[in-house]
Amino acid sequence: MQFGLYKIKRLILKGNYKFTDKAETEMYATNITRTDVLEAIVNAFSIDKIMKSISPGKTHRGEKVYVIKGVTYDNIPIYTKGAIKQFNGRDILYILISAKREGIL
Repeated sequence: MQFGLYKIKRLILKGNYKFTDKAETEMYATNITRTDVLEAIVNAFSIDKIMKSISPGKTHRGEKVYVIKGVTYDNIPIYTKGAIKQFNGRDILYILISAKREGIL
């Protein structure tokens, strides 16, 4: 397992995560819960890929975005994207895009 995935899983277990509004909208549209998304990340074996953000703002340019494919305990495959950011001196996992059901992982 990769170091980055260990860190992401630890952030989730500590409750240091936040869903963006876009992620909440996508979860609602696909009838997937926060618990489903968190289960899929915790059950993942690896980070699928790491991308650099191309946001136009200076504060987000070049941040790492982690793409993770995992499955829930009900065997629902879910695709997520997230970034680790600092907030009040601690790391927080921001789940940016989530709850996209995958056909086959």
